[in-house]
Amino acid sequence: MKQIVVAITGASGSVYGVRLVEELLKAQCRVSLLLTRSGLDVLRYETGLAWNGTVSERLAQMRDYFGADSRLEHYGEDDLFAPVASGSSAPDAVVVCPCSMGTAGRIAAGLGSNLVERVADVALKERRELILVPRETPFNQIHLENLLRLSQAGAHILPAMPAFYHRPQTIDELVDFVVGKVLDAVGVEHQLFTRWGQN
Repeated sequence: MKQIVVAITGASGSVYGVRLVEELLKAQCRVSLLLTRSGLDVLRYETGLAWNGTVSERLAQMRDYFGADSRLEHYGEDDLFAPVASGSSAPDAVVVCPCSMGTAGRIAAGLGSNLVERVADVALKERRELILVPRETPFNQIHLENLLRLSQAGAHILPAMPAFYHRPQTIDELVDFVVGKVLDAVGVEHQLFTRWGQN
């Protein structure tokens, strides 16, 4: 059973992270869901999901929302004692979805001031899959340099750029295309979009 960390940061597009967790749980993966403080704020603003209270209370709310059991874990942003913060317990993959440019910059600089940044650093040092889903436009030169530096360090840069060749009719289909590309990157089978040449 794959163990995947999904981190939702303060970039717009928190729906991508939520939808990714749904699909990973459906595929029987173990998921550790991390949110920065800004990630919680943006999630509430964009989706109406208000996961509040202590870490334990938020975990109960998340498990209720996803209909999940113990395969879904949640740790606080400052919990550097969480199992996923250690290379000896590194997950199979870490997906920062969406990834703010601030988070990308701090990971690129090797900073680990919160759990999201530390887990990303662990993925790089342990040669595990690190997937960043930046949701920003346009990029400035600093953004591009940070993303290039991360790519050169082994991260997979997968911008939230949906395709249109499958002729999407709804926003959900646009979201599913991006989430499907993330699932491809972590090796999880899905049926979220029609692949080119199969329609």
